[in-house]
Amino acid sequence: MSMIRDLRAAVRPSLRKDGTAYPSPPASYDTYDATRDAASAVVDCAVYRDGSRLECADALTPHEAMLEVRRRGGFAWIGLHEPTEAEFAGIAAEFGLHPLAVEDAVHAHQRPKLERYDDTLFTVFKTIHYVEHTELTATSEVVETGEVMCFTGRDFFITVRHGGHGSLRALRRRLQEDPELLAKGPSAVLHTIADHVVDGYIAVADAMQDDIDDVESEVFSAPSKGKGSSRGVDAGRIYQLKREVLEFKRAVSPLLRPMLLLSERPMRLVDPDIQKYFRDVADHLTRVQEQVIGFDELLNSILQANLAQAAVAQNEDMRKITSWAAIIAVPTAVCGVYGMNFKHMPELHWRYGYPMVLALIGGVCFAIHRTLKRNGWL
Repeated sequence: MSMIRDLRAAVRPSLRKDGTAYPSPPASYDTYDATRDAASAVVDCAVYRDGSRLECADALTPHEAMLEVRRRGGFAWIGLHEPTEAEFAGIAAEFGLHPLAVEDAVHAHQRPKLERYDDTLFTVFKTIHYVEHTELTATSEVVETGEVMCFTGRDFFITVRHGGHGSLRALRRRLQEDPELLAKGPSAVLHTIADHVVDGYIAVADAMQDDIDDVESEVFSAPSKGKGSSRGVDAGRIYQLKREVLEFKRAVSPLLRPMLLLSERPMRLVDPDIQKYFRDVADHLTRVQEQVIGFDELLNSILQANLAQAAVAQNEDMRKITSWAAIIAVPTAVCGVYGMNFKHMPELHWRYGYPMVLALIGGVCFAIHRTLKRNGWL
């Protein structure tokens, strides 16, 4: 937290006041190049002018990129992956980023949101990646989550990515192939990332739908002939899916309001032509949110049905046990009576007494068995 306090002191006097002045580096910048420490976290750093990426002989540092932007215009796009406080401190001071946003970007684990700090928009996206698996078990990981934090300024765009997936390299290359869109500035990049993240949600929702359909089919499938009633599936599998759906919901639901704000509320940092596209992103996100809510409700119904089937199967087991206990009670009672060894007992000394008793036991047991089976107890 000491870095954050020092950063507040360094950034506060350098923030833009009238929307035209650029932030100045800290006083010690000439003797300590903080952007050099960010090299290990910087994935890509480039300057874009008129929709085209400027080709440079050497890779630019964030400081060099901003000097180029200030001299000739355009905007800088800097991508970082899991920077530490020390690695991000120089970049934050260079671009005048708010300490609270910097703290969120470094430590991650934030909920999706949109915040405005002076002349910078800070946006947090949760990325979702579907984990392929051959069979869903109670310990299967269905989705992996990551985060992409975006700082949108008038002449810069900074992405801070957390997690092992969700690389933006392919997205950057695809955007560079559309100079007309890229010429709209940093807000075009923000829209492209938002659209990319939401498209990922749609793909994950479709894949999760298949998993839920498989579990639903297994729970409600008719039992095989001769095998009795269905006992359902392992409840742990359903709980695991519910946990993953909850994680998915935490990524989708909070993001809807920021997308609606970007599509409906005029903002100086968002090009009016780009603002229309955010409405399409919000529409797709609404569809995904409805799917996720539906998943949660469907899994609740599947879980209740599975538990009901297990209860029915247990009741059938108890009926069978009770039925066999009733049948066994007949020979137990007869043998118990004749096992008391009293001298004067009926038919005790009769020649046919023993076979008669066995026949009586067999006949009564057969009659009880037939009656119980006819009534569905066996």
